[in-house]
Amino acid sequence: MMPMLVTRRTFTSSAGALLAGLGLAGPAGAAAEISHACEAIHQEVRFAASPSRVYDALTTTEQFDHVVRLSAAMRLGMVSAKVPTSIDAVPGGAFTLFGGYVTGRTLELVPNSRIVQAWRSGGWPPGAYSIVTFVLAGHGTGTTLTLDHVGFPNGDGADLAQGWHENYWEPLAKYLA
Repeated sequence: MMPMLVTRRTFTSSAGALLAGLGLAGPAGAAAEISHACEAIHQEVRFAASPSRVYDALTTTEQFDHVVRLSAAMRLGMVSAKVPTSIDAVPGGAFTLFGGYVTGRTLELVPNSRIVQAWRSGGWPPGAYSIVTFVLAGHGTGTTLTLDHVGFPNGDGADLAQGWHENYWEPLAKYLA
C-alpha cells in the first residue's frame, strides 16, 4: 500500500476540524489565520527502556505521576499537590499534569509508537493550545523518542525546550532506570 502524502493544508484542515470537534478550536475560518512562520521544538532523546515501557510511562496516570515527582518543577515547588496527575489515555481523553499547570486532550494514540496531544501551559491565554507529538522507535534494547511541539505562543520556545528536558526527559530517564 502506498503511504498517503499529507500536505500542510490538509494537515491544518484536519487538525482544525479535530480540535473543533473536541471543543478546542477558535472560530470558523481560524485555520486561514494560522502563521506558518512560528517557533517549533524538535527533540530526539534515547531511553534505556523498550518503546512499550516509555509509552506506558507517558500514558498511565500512576507512572507519569512518578515522573512528575522526579521533575525540576516538583523540586522547585512549582507543582501543587492539590491537583493530582490524571491521564485518560483514549483519543479525546483529558490529561492534567504538573499540578494542573499542563492540561489538554489526547488526539491520537498508536500503542507503543505514537502519541499526539493538544497541550497547553497554565500561563498561556485562555483557549490557547499547541500540538505535541511523541514518536517512539526501538533502538537496540532502548527507545528513541522524537518530540515535535508546534503552535505554542511565540517567544515561549526556549523555556519550553528547557522544560521538556528538565520536566520530561531527565525524570523519565530516572524513572525508567
